[in-house]
Amino acid sequence: MAFSLATWNINSVRLRLPLVTRFLREQAPDVLCLQEIKCQSDQFPAAELRQLGYVHQAVYGFKGYHGVAIVSRHPFAGEERHVFCGKEDGRSLTVRFDEGPLAGIDIANFYVPAGGDIPDPDLNERFAHKLAFLDEFARWSQARARRGVSSILVGDLNVAPLEQDVWSHKQLLDVVSHTPIEVEKFNAILEAGGWQDVMRAIIPPPEKLYTWWSYRAQDWRASNRGRRLDHVWTSRDLKDSWTGMSIETDTRDWERPSDHVPVITRFAR
Repeated sequence: MAFSLATWNINSVRLRLPLVTRFLREQAPDVLCLQEIKCQSDQFPAAELRQLGYVHQAVYGFKGYHGVAIVSRHPFAGEERHVFCGKEDGRSLTVRFDEGPLAGIDIANFYVPAGGDIPDPDLNERFAHKLAFLDEFARWSQARARRGVSSILVGDLNVAPLEQDVWSHKQLLDVVSHTPIEVEKFNAILEAGGWQDVMRAIIPPPEKLYTWWSYRAQDWRASNRGRRLDHVWTSRDLKDSWTGMSIETDTRDWERPSDHVPVITRFAR
């Protein structure tokens, strides 16, 4: 059985609901994971997405700039919210499927803290929080791997780990999202959980891959100063199930776009 999964930091689901509905009509993934929904759970546009066939919804909203959601054409068997660093701030949510094409699979949706602008935990509390979050993320991944759960993990992880995941490795070494300490902790998470980096398995270096372009660029395509901040991972047992992956860059040209673009991954079991 085949299925497709999309992940997208939408940067306000209510503001960009027309983009979400257009994307779902055009691409029709089985599951869509959203990050930075920027609304509390009862403000999520549930009815509008149900009308498009996404009747199964798990939402972990938050009043600030966080919040994650998973909407699906297939029913969930259960959902779990995760609290990292003692902060219940809508950054991670997992759902489990017991029937249909995703039977026996957990999908985890993450929005890792951005970390502010100063890459020094002594001077920047937001960066210190990000590093602590990544450490706890590694422990969570290790515990999950020990349970042997078939899993797909997606989301805005706010780290561009490889030199080819940023427009300039040298210029961004001191910029939050590509600093050596963030990359070290990111790789520790991959190793602890036995995660497989789907995007880089399908399109390995030296090819550049980006999923985010700053709003500051007048012409984002011309400057192409991107970063790969959005990721798709699977547990080892799902390694042979990947059939394709696409980064939907055209959405960056839509009206009032997010600075992130969706990533679609296709699977067959």
